[in-house]
Amino acid sequence: MTAMDKVSTLPPASRSSTVQKFRTPAGLECWLVEDYAVPLVAFDFAFRGGNTHDPQGRDGATSMLAALLDEGAGDMNADAFHRALDEKAVEISYSADRDLFNGRLKTLTRHIDVAFDLLRLTVNEARLDVDAIERVRSQMIAGLKRELKDPDALAGKAFREAVFPNHPYGRAGRGTLESVAQITREDLVALRRNIMTRGDIKIACVGAIDAARLAKLIDHVFAPLPATGDLKVIADAPIAGMGERKIVDVDVPQSTIRFGLPGIVRKDPDYMIATVVNHILGGGVFSARLFKEVREKRGLAYSVHSQLANWEHAALFSGGTSTKNERAAESLQVIEEEIAKLAADGPTEEELDKAKKYLTGSYVLRFDTSTKICDQLVHLQTEGFPVEYLDERNALINAVTLDDTRRVAKRLFDGKKLLVAVAGRPEGM
Repeated sequence: MTAMDKVSTLPPASRSSTVQKFRTPAGLECWLVEDYAVPLVAFDFAFRGGNTHDPQGRDGATSMLAALLDEGAGDMNADAFHRALDEKAVEISYSADRDLFNGRLKTLTRHIDVAFDLLRLTVNEARLDVDAIERVRSQMIAGLKRELKDPDALAGKAFREAVFPNHPYGRAGRGTLESVAQITREDLVALRRNIMTRGDIKIACVGAIDAARLAKLIDHVFAPLPATGDLKVIADAPIAGMGERKIVDVDVPQSTIRFGLPGIVRKDPDYMIATVVNHILGGGVFSARLFKEVREKRGLAYSVHSQLANWEHAALFSGGTSTKNERAAESLQVIEEEIAKLAADGPTEEELDKAKKYLTGSYVLRFDTSTKICDQLVHLQTEGFPVEYLDERNALINAVTLDDTRRVAKRLFDGKKLLVAVAGRPEGM
């Protein structure tokens, strides 16, 4: 944790009570946690519109745009802009995922005016110079070439394409060698115009600043943006490929396995119960069933996990492991057996108790730095949850009963066959 990250955590008794919600004169809403313990400010924002809006045949364009916004802005080229950031210890970064285009700023309060002016330049006056585009393109292509021999990347690609065929979620967010080579400056300018708008931006701030001053800075950065863009409508993505096995031949001694099933959407009343069920099955802790059966009892793999993934247009249960080629079939069989057992019998009272204690106790770790708090506040906004959820979440976990977990385990797993993608040379599959 760096000094710039250190802002006191939200009080566990009532996190929501520390959050101020206000609108700027330009009508932009912000969620703010004032904290003067350290003279720092963390500022996060997200635009609706991520990799799903890459132009056809230009996969990776949104990721390229995110990498370019701080590569020169206003009258400063890339070198000059980075010098300006370094002189004031300002951090500005952008990223793109399937549904969102995210931005982040961290600064000392004594440099806040300069920091927000530099942010304004990246938002409104990023240069997108040809030399910067070619430099970022080369970096992306180098990364993609490395992934051509990476079993984890290859298994992930095969899984993604099988589960989301004919949908933007099945495309490569970081692009392909062919698509990245085709991205033009005009593609990037159009994406910026359509994604970076005032119409659906979510904003959060944590640190030593009050709402009145912050409102002026927010409008300084974002008020010049257009109200709306021209984003295409993205359909919901059905989960495909159940029961299929996709093998990618790679000459390596280990097989990397990805598996999945349809999940439960975030707003579903059963979602929190499903979170508990997944934690018991493979939530990345030593007490998880998959960890015990695959690693501890049989020594099949160093790690194994499962998770619930939610996006704007799809919900997925997925997991993975890596194991020796000659033990890949056995590993998958153990995973399938444990999923079937959980569907048939549900968890034990002891498993439920441990899961609830872990999930509620570890929740505070999402709020131990300013950047984590900002991330949580923006995340709630993009998913449409009220600020009160910060206080309600653990109560929802604690309310889960054994009967709930048995019912939802059946809903998730009963009678369903995994989609499996494997990269390596798995024997017996």
